[in-house]
Amino acid sequence: MIFFSFMIVMPLLPLYLSEEFGATPHTIGIVLSGYAITALLARPFSGYLVDTLPRKTVLLTSFFLFFLFFAGYIVASSLTLFAVFRTIHGAPMGTVTVANSTVAIDVLPSSRRAEGIGYYGLSNNLATAIAPTVGLLIYQYLHSYDLIFAVALIASGIGLYVNSTVRFRPRPAVIGKQPISLDRFLLLKGWSEGTTLACLSFSYGVLSTYLAIYGKEELGVTSGTGLFFAILCIGLIASRLIGVRTLRQGRILWNCTVGMTVSLFGYLLFAAVPSAWGYYGAALIIGLGNGHMFPAMQNIFINLAPASQRGTANSTLLTSWDIGIGLGILLGGVMSQWGGYHSAFWLAWAVNAAGVAFFYLYAASHYRRHKLQ
Repeated sequence: MIFFSFMIVMPLLPLYLSEEFGATPHTIGIVLSGYAITALLARPFSGYLVDTLPRKTVLLTSFFLFFLFFAGYIVASSLTLFAVFRTIHGAPMGTVTVANSTVAIDVLPSSRRAEGIGYYGLSNNLATAIAPTVGLLIYQYLHSYDLIFAVALIASGIGLYVNSTVRFRPRPAVIGKQPISLDRFLLLKGWSEGTTLACLSFSYGVLSTYLAIYGKEELGVTSGTGLFFAILCIGLIASRLIGVRTLRQGRILWNCTVGMTVSLFGYLLFAAVPSAWGYYGAALIIGLGNGHMFPAMQNIFINLAPASQRGTANSTLLTSWDIGIGLGILLGGVMSQWGGYHSAFWLAWAVNAAGVAFFYLYAASHYRRHKLQ
């Protein structure tokens, strides 16, 4: 429900700002970037809160605020007011994603934790695949932004209610019992894994942002963005259903290595074959690779941290992903303007290859040395 409510509005916000408030592309970029910035800033503090306060309390409080701000979209009567609501909304989004994944890990039996994290990620993929289609259908047939925002509000409310029923052994608050240090906000032990993940998400940031305009302007694919993400999600779902078996066997590094290697070939195909075959074929391959890689990477971060720092581990994972996405959007735009879309996609492949090489040469052995038994 978190990702459904988030993704149902995401692809339509540029249209909403343009049609309802007459915002220019430059203004739209400023308004929408505020959400990402506050979400990124909230991540490290979210990990600290999740690790020091009762986790269910943090989860339900942040979920309620995440739910509440969707109502703000409906009542916003000016571009400035909408920008304020949207920017502030990033903070509870950043917190609730950390808290939700941490509580999910808490309620899983340790013997099935790796497998359960894979299924947890699968639920996010399903929401990401379905929600944009629902939003676009409402827009196409009813052209009602208020209805789209209302559906997001209802979906997040359902998620809030479901999470309120979760039962697990409560954890006592530990504020004041441990010194505040940088490692309480970021899992310093996971720096090499975070660097790898940022390189991998850099590529996804470039691709997901510029593939629609690239497909329209250079391949003549005018309505293929939805199909691209549908194929991507098919690959994600298929690989996660297969990958949970090896995760169950504890083969985390194997899953991660295979996943990032497969994705690397997907980005190479997208950059090297400028055709519909390359466009859609890359979607399937990248989905298959990322579906193996991301749950394994989350397990890696969790295995580097004691139970008291699971929130910090999750926030570091998501912060690394967000940093890569942001840099990919920024540098991908610069490369597209300077040398065309192909140069941006080759840059995405090169950064991805650098991340894979770094994992092979250092990060994998670093994990073996520092993982907790």
